[in-house]
Amino acid sequence: MKAQTSTDIEHLFLDIDGNDILPLHTSISLFLISYCDCSAFKVFLVLPERTVNSSHNEGLLPSSLEVEIIYRHNLPPAVQGCRLPAVLEASGTFCRAGLAVVLRHIIKKTCLAEPSRKDVSELLGFKKTCLKACAEVSPWTRLCEVSIPKAVEVFLKKPSSLIPQELLLLEKKLGEPVRVHNDDKIRRQKLQQQKTVKEHGVKNASSGIGDDTQAQTGSLCSQDSKPSSLDLEAALSKLTVEGSESRTSRELPHIRKTKNEDLPPLEHVFAEGLFFTLTDVVLLPCIHQFLVALLEISVDKIIQLPLTVGWYQRVRQVPGIRTAAAKCNLNFLNLPDVNTCQEPLPIPLSTEMVRSELQDTAFVGGPRPTMTKLKNHGIKAQFSSHPHPSWTINWENLHPAASPAEGKMSSDRALRKQQQLNNFLSVVTNMAKPGDCIVDFCSGGGHVGIVLAHMLPLCQIILIENKEESLLRAKERSDDLRLPNIWFVQANLDYFIGKFNIGVALHACGVATDMVIEHCLKAKAAFVICPCCYGFIQNTIKTTFPRSKQFQEVLSYKEHMILCRFADQTDAQLPQERRAIGKQCMGLVDLDRSWAAEQFGYKVTVISMEPETCSPKNNLIVGSPNSVQHV
Repeated sequence: MKAQTSTDIEHLFLDIDGNDILPLHTSISLFLISYCDCSAFKVFLVLPERTVNSSHNEGLLPSSLEVEIIYRHNLPPAVQGCRLPAVLEASGTFCRAGLAVVLRHIIKKTCLAEPSRKDVSELLGFKKTCLKACAEVSPWTRLCEVSIPKAVEVFLKKPSSLIPQELLLLEKKLGEPVRVHNDDKIRRQKLQQQKTVKEHGVKNASSGIGDDTQAQTGSLCSQDSKPSSLDLEAALSKLTVEGSESRTSRELPHIRKTKNEDLPPLEHVFAEGLFFTLTDVVLLPCIHQFLVALLEISVDKIIQLPLTVGWYQRVRQVPGIRTAAAKCNLNFLNLPDVNTCQEPLPIPLSTEMVRSELQDTAFVGGPRPTMTKLKNHGIKAQFSSHPHPSWTINWENLHPAASPAEGKMSSDRALRKQQQLNNFLSVVTNMAKPGDCIVDFCSGGGHVGIVLAHMLPLCQIILIENKEESLLRAKERSDDLRLPNIWFVQANLDYFIGKFNIGVALHACGVATDMVIEHCLKAKAAFVICPCCYGFIQNTIKTTFPRSKQFQEVLSYKEHMILCRFADQTDAQLPQERRAIGKQCMGLVDLDRSWAAEQFGYKVTVISMEPETCSPKNNLIVGSPNSVQHV
């Protein structure tokens, strides 16, 4: 590994609580660092306030890892408002927070230092998107990143004979057919392998897969005793089929002519399919600690999780896993063979209901019946007059780095973006006070936040965005302006827990608008939000629609989805009548959001940006606690 300079070293902050077991997010982070053999971080273990004794945590840490212990109140300012784990760059202004974001960054830093580490880069999966989707909207990311670690920690504190539903859901997932890139080819190879086994026996099971694949399979098996079952040998072969340069000849005619529906399904080798990914690294410490605790209660309970046990046995054979486990004092269990024909336990109805509802977004008919139904109950879109319709920034005198015209966009688009920012700044600058903290949620490239930081030098501006590329562009522009009052946080919304006075979001897509409003309500902060992508709105684990009591009494979920779908019909290319209906649907969806916020003691108005042509999605939802008046 390349030597790290002082400017390369970043600070990694991990939770500890002084107990005999490390928090799982900390254990997972340390396990990945050990697997990557990464030395790009100085590690700080963060104790909560008033914790006295933490020395017995030391035996749980990797033996070669140097750490420093601090209290939470001593965290750097940019990290104070974030859930851990978190990574802070040397500048002290760019923070990455949340398990998945931090783990992906550890992988990136490892690959920058050692480009030859393909085993590390491939942890991110085929399209480098493993665990990239937000846990707030992705059930799979939420299950792996949040739900399973939390459920296991609860189980460890109070062991029970009942297996947590999150573990049962993982078991169910492991039993579902695998869909991967180029799976038709792999399924035909599997069929050929099955026919070879049937005709010639187990010893020739790998024929037709290719010499390279067999060699890689052997290297995997060498980590443990060679698998005695055909299923495991086939699984390890499948692990390397797609990644290797196969030198197989063309399939036999009867294999080639087999219909797709008659091909054998692919089974899970690892959590996301055929290949070892970051998801397996996240799950391993969780499942290991759960199995240790479960075996202490009852050995018989393990038969309820045959697929999870099979996954655990395969993960331990991946090259490098045993070394990382030894560094982290993780001693693999020798588990008995479990019958994979065991009848799966039913998943609790509450989980299934949430999952089915997420998919139930179909509707029939147009928006008029739904709008008429609302009108018959006295509900219609309400738009307030713009408080500052002529307000504008003097863009010509503004530093070029603060203007969207300097970005990679056409002059027409840059003009519309300036008009959108005029609307935001006209409201926010009249609302903000010196010393306020303003958070630009879903900040993208920082068009709103950077101008706010430039025009409100006495306010602290925080940009929050989960896409690293966008946030890095924003930081580059901010560095050109030398803004001293701006921080950058790459994180999902749930990982930001800091205090703030005003929340803003320009074109927050779909349910992101509702998540930002919820964040502001919890913080008792004012908000100025321009929604976008109404057609992407759907129920999530945390957010359901309609939002307000008034709409819930009139509309079903499907009826509300009709409004959301047609609220996206506002593009300039559409006929005027259709755009007018789309605008009314936008107004109704945002009225529902406004009334939901008013139930929490807020004053909320919906206004149209000036000019309306600045964006097809030109609504602004402006809200503040009743103790704070709009200006």
